[in-house]
Amino acid sequence: MVIAYGLTRGDWPGALLAGLTLAMGLVPEEFPVVLTIFLSLGAWRLAKQRILTRRSPAIETLGSATVLCVDKTGTLTLNQMAVAKLFADGALREIERVEVRADAEQTQPPEPLPDTFHALVEVAVMASQPDPFDPMEQAIVRLGKQRVAAHAVARRGGGVNAREGWARVHEYPLSPQFLAMSHVWQAPEGEFSLVAAKGAPEAISELCRFTPAQWEPIATQVAAMAGDGLRVLGVARATVTPSEAARSQPGELPADQRAFAFEFLGLIGLADPVRPGVPDAIAECYGAGIRVVMITGDHPTPAQAIAQQIGLTDGARVLTGRELEGMPDADLQVLVRTVNVFARVVPQQKLRLVNALKQNGEIVGMTGDGVNDAPALKAAHIGVAMGARGTDVARESASLVLLDDDFSSIVKAVRIGRRIFENLSKAMAFLLAVHVPIAGLSLVPALLGWPLILFPAHIVFLEFVIDPACSLVFEAEREERDVMRRPPRSLEAPLFGRWLIGLSILPCAGILLISLGVYAATLFRGQGDLEARALTFTTLVVADLGLIMATRSRTRTILATLRTPNAALRWVVAGTLAVLGLVLYMPFLRDLFRFEMLHFEDLAVALAAGALCILWLEGVKVLARWQIRRAAAGEGLSSVHGLPSGRGA
Repeated sequence: MVIAYGLTRGDWPGALLAGLTLAMGLVPEEFPVVLTIFLSLGAWRLAKQRILTRRSPAIETLGSATVLCVDKTGTLTLNQMAVAKLFADGALREIERVEVRADAEQTQPPEPLPDTFHALVEVAVMASQPDPFDPMEQAIVRLGKQRVAAHAVARRGGGVNAREGWARVHEYPLSPQFLAMSHVWQAPEGEFSLVAAKGAPEAISELCRFTPAQWEPIATQVAAMAGDGLRVLGVARATVTPSEAARSQPGELPADQRAFAFEFLGLIGLADPVRPGVPDAIAECYGAGIRVVMITGDHPTPAQAIAQQIGLTDGARVLTGRELEGMPDADLQVLVRTVNVFARVVPQQKLRLVNALKQNGEIVGMTGDGVNDAPALKAAHIGVAMGARGTDVARESASLVLLDDDFSSIVKAVRIGRRIFENLSKAMAFLLAVHVPIAGLSLVPALLGWPLILFPAHIVFLEFVIDPACSLVFEAEREERDVMRRPPRSLEAPLFGRWLIGLSILPCAGILLISLGVYAATLFRGQGDLEARALTFTTLVVADLGLIMATRSRTRTILATLRTPNAALRWVVAGTLAVLGLVLYMPFLRDLFRFEMLHFEDLAVALAAGALCILWLEGVKVLARWQIRRAAAGEGLSSVHGLPSGRGA
């Protein structure tokens, strides 16, 4: 440009200005600024929803999620356990929820439990931590204090009050291989030790060495309680005198809790209500083409009951962790396409599930809270750690952290992620589009031998319009009404697809032609290059403001979008028009921009030309929408984006 202009006109300072103007008009230097601002403000918007962003790329990936793997307890449910049913000596006792509230909420002391259930509750309390953190143990200890602590406790049966004189001498912790835990208590006189155990009913059955015939009626009761959505624990105890201990292993306790001879005491059913917003959030996921998979360490039956309560599709089929153990990876990949409930799953098996889903082409979001969940969180496309009950290791491994551990927050994050990517694509489309007429108005007059329209000062003015528009106006734009009724966007879909480039260049080619027409007509009428430049520049500014409004939505008209508030847009439009007025009518600025003062008739022409540009933009939008719908019917394209979406596209 510099060489051609200088050789043909002999004006080398003017040639340098023309080359500089073209370079400034061609280079969309706003791209890195837009990306930085969108992701930073996106993290801020997620934080307002109590979601912390640890890795910024996860914000963009959220809009592509096809599967959300979530834990049941604490994520789909409130994790506020309360004992709902007790079973002992063949008797079933329902515990009303009002009777197991915190002491501060009690209006009157609850009635004591029948003696039949005393030993069951006492031993369950002794199998729990003295000051428990786990909600299940909190519910058991609370029931023991309210319903049993005030009553006499048999000396050989241990009990709630006995902790003042008894000493806990050993603990057999829960392990993935054996889902039961035991505490060994020493009597004050040292006459005998009591071993209190609680855990999964099948593990307690193994401790008690039940035969199939003995276990059958208890299993029936477990199934009935679990069918009500309760988490069921078995409770057992064993007593060992010093002489018995000396005959078995002198001076030592057995290495395995299964070495004791346990007596079965009964079952405890704990209720954990579903979070209020979860069913609606599940339905919203299905509307957005996102599948929800429940992964829990709980019994299959309560997992099925919770799945039905929250509206999980195909929740009747459950795959257990034991079935996963010997299953080949190829078979697992087939099953994870249809199974949505996994029960009795240990943390190490979550990694297999994530990898199987990824092998099927899914974009996986995974929740976790434990140390052993870290590999699965890192393997998932979007690792989501629990902030309230999660470990530091889980949070360090995750991309997002939920401060409230609520599944509904994940769905909000997906909505925000889709909004961010959609607005980002609008900003990029605007940047591509707005530079077309700027570059054209810089290049065409030089090639045709006309006086130059744009100089560096004009480009700087336009940048003051473009920069806040693409970084603030579009970032603040609300999501489209159907943003959660579209299929997930493919991760392989380019940000600058053919549709986006085409829909960006075509409208602004019209703006360029209209602006050049205004310039040529003004020169032809003999009004001079200063007035022609002012008239053309005013037309371009009005057209750019119309382009901002037209790009706000790909489905709605400008009049419809104006009814949607956007504070940043108001400031940009008002500021642009105010500064444009100063440039046109303040002598110093008018001379700097090489303008002639415009009269009322000139302004009317510029506004009419700008309105014509806006009508052209709206016409192109309608035509593009029609073409996209046509393509969507035959090629699997999103009717809104005009870009391939989902795994099948």
